[in-house]
Amino acid sequence: MSEKERRGRCLCGSVEFVVTGEPVIVAHCHCEDCQRLTGAGHSTGAMYASDKVQMTGEIGEYKLQSENGNEVTRVFCPRCGSPVFGRNTAMEGFQTFSLGLFEDSSDLVPEVTVFARNRNPWDVMDDKIQTFEAQPVWDPNAT
Repeated sequence: MSEKERRGRCLCGSVEFVVTGEPVIVAHCHCEDCQRLTGAGHSTGAMYASDKVQMTGEIGEYKLQSENGNEVTRVFCPRCGSPVFGRNTAMEGFQTFSLGLFEDSSDLVPEVTVFARNRNPWDVMDDKIQTFEAQPVWDPNAT
């Protein structure tokens, strides 16, 4: 049996990707960087091992230092500006793709909320989702 493939693309279609298998985790993030990146109250992404990702198209990168001292790379389409995925040196070998870019993300259910301490009162979340005030210590290789 072959693994499920999910396809996605940026707004203009210049960057396309295919991910294979199920994500390691699907998460909401309310950190200030994600709020600025999305222009909303949070980002929502699905994390995949980098060897499960195929991508075409030219990309741009923006690197920043997280509050924990990790280097975070935001990858985007330089043509339309869509945020495509992020990488974090604390989780080498993984990429987190913005859920809004998938052709169909209806079966990807957020499992966790991080940086809840930054959540705005107007950004209502499902209170059944496991929630952390900051980024918990977590190793995606252990799942």
